[in-house]
Amino acid sequence: MRDTVRREKSFGKKIKKGKAFGEVKAFIQNIHSFRDECLKDPLPPKEHVTLFDEAQRAWNREQTSSFMRRKKSQPNFNESEPEFLISCLDRHQDWAVIVCLVGGGQEINIGEAGISEWIESLNRKFDGWHIYLSSRLTDSEYGAGEVLNKLALRQNVTYKDDLHLSVSMRSFRAENVSLLIKQMLDHDIEDARDTLQKIKKYPIVLCRCLDKAKKWLKQNARGSERYGIVVSSQAERLKPHAIDVKSPMDPVHWFLNDKDDVRSSYYLEDVATEFQVQGLELDWACVTWDADFRYSQKGWEHYSFCGNRWNNIKKAERQSYLKNAYRVLLTRARQGMVIVVPSGDDEDPTRNPNFYNNTYEYLKSIGLAEI
Repeated sequence: MRDTVRREKSFGKKIKKGKAFGEVKAFIQNIHSFRDECLKDPLPPKEHVTLFDEAQRAWNREQTSSFMRRKKSQPNFNESEPEFLISCLDRHQDWAVIVCLVGGGQEINIGEAGISEWIESLNRKFDGWHIYLSSRLTDSEYGAGEVLNKLALRQNVTYKDDLHLSVSMRSFRAENVSLLIKQMLDHDIEDARDTLQKIKKYPIVLCRCLDKAKKWLKQNARGSERYGIVVSSQAERLKPHAIDVKSPMDPVHWFLNDKDDVRSSYYLEDVATEFQVQGLELDWACVTWDADFRYSQKGWEHYSFCGNRWNNIKKAERQSYLKNAYRVLLTRARQGMVIVVPSGDDEDPTRNPNFYNNTYEYLKSIGLAEI
C-alpha cells in the first residue's frame, strides 16, 4: 500500500492510502473472509481454485471449535479449519483445486495444526479427492510422518519432487541457510558443519555483547538495507539488555519507517518476536538468544519464565512451538545475521551464566565465527 502511494507520487500522481489498500484487498481475499462467507451461504463458493498461503497455520479442531463458539455463535461446530475449508470447495459438483503452501516447522501459535491436519481431514471425510504431495514432507520439520503412512492404502495419491521449493527465494546468499538452521536445531552437528561451509557468502557470526552486534549490523548493511533485532516471545530475561518482549511495538513502523524514526527496526531499540516477523524478512538480523531455549548435554531444553523463575516446558506441543519460534527467528535475514548469546550474571539467579554458556559453546562448535 505504501509502495503504491510512493510510486504514484514519483509519477506526479496522488493516490490516497485507502484507495491503494482497497486495490490490494480486491486482489487478495483474506482466508477469514472466505471462511465467513461459506459459513453464511451453504451453496458452493464462486471460487473453484483457492490458494492457502502459510497453510501450516490452520487451526486444529479444538482451537477452531473454541473460536466458532466464542466469535461466530456456532456452539456445535466440530471441525478443524482445514476440514471446514476443504468441505467448502467440496460443495462443487464438477471440480475444485486447493493449493496449500506449507512452511516446514513454522507452527508457533497455540492450535496451529500443521500440514498433518490437512492430510488427516482428507482421510477422514474426502475420499474422492486426488492428492498431490511433495516427496519432502517426510522431513522431520513438517511433522507429518505418521499421517503420511495413512495414505499408503489410499488411491489417487501422487508424490512429486517438483512440489518442493528446494531453492531459497530469500536471496542468492541464503540458499542453504534454512537447511543449516534445521540441522542446528535437530542437533545434526556434522551435517551442520558441512552446510556452513557451503554458505560462506552468507555471514553468520556469534558474540556475547549486544552493543558489538549492533555495530556489526551497521557496518555490514549498505544503503537502505534493513536491519533489526529479533527475539523469542518467551525471552523475558533480556530486560537488563534493554529488551522487553512485553513492550508494544508496531510492525508497520518497525518494517517500513526510515532510519530517523525511533520506531523503525533501524533504530535497534524496539525488537520483533517470531509472531511479528513470521512471513516477513530483513536484510540483516540480530538474533538475541535467551534462556528459554537452551542447549545441554541432553539436547535442547525448553523453558518459560513465570514470576521469578524459569519453569520447564513439558508438553511436546509447546516444546515444538518454542523450537519453531527460533527456527523462524534464525531464517529471517536475506544477507546475513549475528547471533547474540548473553553471558548471564552470577548475581542474578534468573540469568545464571550456565543457562547461556552451553548454548554459546554449541553454536561455536558448529563453526560459527566469533566477533
